[in-house]
Amino acid sequence: MSARTTFRRRSKSELTDLPDHALVSVLRIPAGDSTNPWRAIGARVLVALGALFLAVFIVYVERDGYRDSAIEAGLEGKTTLTFLDCLYYATVSLSTTGYGDITPVTQSARLINVLLITPLRILFLIVLVGTTLQVLTERSRQAFKIQRWRSAVHNHTIVVGYGTKGRTAVSAMINDGIEPSKIVVVDTDQAALEVAEIDGLVTVRGDATKADVLRLAGAPRAASIIIGANRDDAAVMVTLTARELAPRAKIVASIRESENTHLLRQSGADSVVVSSETAGRLLGMATTTPSVVEMIEDLLSPGDGFNIAEREVTRVEVGRSPRHLPNIVLGVVRKGNLYRVDSPAVAVVEAGDRLLFVRNADVKASG
Repeated sequence: MSARTTFRRRSKSELTDLPDHALVSVLRIPAGDSTNPWRAIGARVLVALGALFLAVFIVYVERDGYRDSAIEAGLEGKTTLTFLDCLYYATVSLSTTGYGDITPVTQSARLINVLLITPLRILFLIVLVGTTLQVLTERSRQAFKIQRWRSAVHNHTIVVGYGTKGRTAVSAMINDGIEPSKIVVVDTDQAALEVAEIDGLVTVRGDATKADVLRLAGAPRAASIIIGANRDDAAVMVTLTARELAPRAKIVASIRESENTHLLRQSGADSVVVSSETAGRLLGMATTTPSVVEMIEDLLSPGDGFNIAEREVTRVEVGRSPRHLPNIVLGVVRKGNLYRVDSPAVAVVEAGDRLLFVRNADVKASG
């Protein structure tokens, strides 16, 4: 028992106790633009190489105006500078090393050195120093943003897995008015996390079955957690971990097989979506009633046509039948229980009820 307790304590402090600057490669806060920093650094390296080879070309053209101490001493067996000598001189000159073994001696060579080589030397140093400062500044800026985010994040939504299910869930939430900054994506796939960061989402790289990863994503203070894992066993493990860390959060999980639904429920999921059976039903309906499938797709597609939304009843609607309200009401949520609109238990709506209704996708749900 003591060994298990010791292991648990160590695992809890694995990520959350690290300093903010050490989390830059794990936790990423969107920068507000889609510029790839590595692409910017690569462009600067190309500029530096371009400046270097331009200097090599200039020196090679004016090579007769330079003096090589090795040639004067008769050590090299040559009478003029070679291309390699010019490359060597340009390299040590632009890097300000300057050994002094090759120097401009004629008036034209010295003039060209002042007018061209010196500006190239300055450009070369600016590119190299600027790139270093950019990398250090980016890490410091990310560390500061991580510190500020960790101290302020609460009532947010965590999305585990940014595959097809995760991206669609995020699209639906954003369409319903949730700010991207209030959504945190947890995934082990770096490519998926880069897409999420471009979409303006906070990302955490790691295995969501580990408590320290979900804790770093702010699970104890999250309002809801969406689990879109690729495997049902992984969904069960993530649900168990999430429920332990966030006993009051709403957990929604997706699985492939309906026989695992009870496992998700027992693990602490509030809602379970069976993706394979839902798709199978739509496929079956499409063979006989394709128009019905098109309508369902329209209702499920965020930002397009009609959507199913939820809102609180208004004061003037209390005491009226949900079937006679201006909106097309599909169900009533009362004290956490969902009733169909034709259920006798909700013949009239009461204060505190919430309505599931069909709305135009261009109109945001209220409540």
